[in-house]
Amino acid sequence: MNDEDNIVTTDSGIPVDPIYFASSVAPGLEDRLGLPGQAPYTRGPYPTMYRERLWSMRQYAGYGSAEDTNERYRYLLSQGQTALSVAFDLPTQLGYDSSDEQVSAEVGRVGVAIDTVEDMETVFDGLPIDKLSVNFTINGTAPIILAFYLVAAERQGARMEDVAGTLQNDILKEFLARKTFIYPPQHSIRLVTDVVEYASEHLPRFNGISITGYHAREAGCDAIQEVGLTMASAIAYTEAFLARGLDFDFFAPRLSFHFSSQLDLFEETSKVRAARRMWHHLATTRFGAKKANSARLRFFSGCSGATLTAQQPLNNVVRSTLQCLAAVLGGAQSIHVMGYDEALEIPTEESVRLALRTQQIIAHESGVAKVIDPLAGSYFVEALTDELEARAWDLVKKVEDGGGLVEMLAKGIPQRWVAESAYRYEREVQSGERIKVGVNKYVDDDEVAPPLFEIDATAADRQRERLAGRLASRDENKVADALAALRDSLVKNTNSMPHIMQAGRVGATLGEIADTMRDVFGVYREPLPW
Repeated sequence: MNDEDNIVTTDSGIPVDPIYFASSVAPGLEDRLGLPGQAPYTRGPYPTMYRERLWSMRQYAGYGSAEDTNERYRYLLSQGQTALSVAFDLPTQLGYDSSDEQVSAEVGRVGVAIDTVEDMETVFDGLPIDKLSVNFTINGTAPIILAFYLVAAERQGARMEDVAGTLQNDILKEFLARKTFIYPPQHSIRLVTDVVEYASEHLPRFNGISITGYHAREAGCDAIQEVGLTMASAIAYTEAFLARGLDFDFFAPRLSFHFSSQLDLFEETSKVRAARRMWHHLATTRFGAKKANSARLRFFSGCSGATLTAQQPLNNVVRSTLQCLAAVLGGAQSIHVMGYDEALEIPTEESVRLALRTQQIIAHESGVAKVIDPLAGSYFVEALTDELEARAWDLVKKVEDGGGLVEMLAKGIPQRWVAESAYRYEREVQSGERIKVGVNKYVDDDEVAPPLFEIDATAADRQRERLAGRLASRDENKVADALAALRDSLVKNTNSMPHIMQAGRVGATLGEIADTMRDVFGVYREPLPW
């Protein structure tokens, strides 16, 4: 056996020593740490962290019709959930109405169907928007979804300054990993900028973008790539916002980030500590931040669906608990824990309740929320944080040397990095080099699948019937005028958000608004990699 056979590494390939000493940590640790709530924010973005306020506990939820989703939200809030996270169906994500024959089989399948402002009103019926924090996991149609939500808030009588939450609105990660893009990159980034500009001016409690490493991680990249590509995305977006003429300190305080939380506990904790330090450096050194809030990275942690298994699904309870713990130890501001059955179907009420209880038990019974950054000073954690940061900076430099993330994505290079990393992982699982309990070791051939959630088969038809009724009752002239004004805004490159909101007010559908954008911007087709 050679020395290489004895090497132990983290999930992302960083060599791990059997024991760490004070000498394992580079000099100058106190400067790299700072205090919680102070630069460089390694120890957390706020001075008191969870001793004053726990993280927001969310469950990513939505399915079927607006009524179905409203019922699930009422249930989750009754169980102690403190914020909402909305899942949309594929037609909504891709800018199609539920009546479009191309997407008829997907209506309400993986999220809620939203065709009109009235659907958004129904989703939040009886739920006071001005008292909630809502996360919208949407990108290609993000401006339309936000516009519909704001009109629904108006109709509830909410003040815009009280509307709180986050719009994912990170289109670059769609080109990188998830692929639910619609328009070409430059036009897509323009729409992202419209939202961030509008939110920064009118929505003081709302994050107009969540710069996301989560989906690249779910697609197969490792922790180093996740942080490096997220920072490269942050650079690309910031440069686009500055090119619009926005001041960095105008929009930066409302930027948020989204990371995956996977199973290598100490690497996942160290990863987000390094990310906070990196954003502080970028914000202050590269972009000249003058406000402390501009350099303070806040993040939402989504536990990892990619790590869950259809085999022995109750094992996923343990996996999600470890992932949630890593996010807490890393100082997350908001956390979503997966239901144990999400590798099989939309989670049942039982599984989402257990996922929520996982967060509540960690918050109230484990003791980990009593101390801020409890792993600080650990020889291993600090050495690992430094190494993750150094390797992530190397990746950022590689992207910068390649012309920036947008240009690199056009060439398909980061996509190849993610695919290669995913291939390595799967090869290790298939060979048994990486143990996956219940999959390639400790296998049970007699396991019985748990009861699965069943979507109401009539939900899609009910959605289409409601849409038909709304189309029949609206004023077509007002809709035509609103869509014409939107088209004019898109052509003249003025902020489109007020025009999208007006289109929603008079009854234009999500598909009609998206079609107006398609007509002006065109539709993007990803080039073949060969």
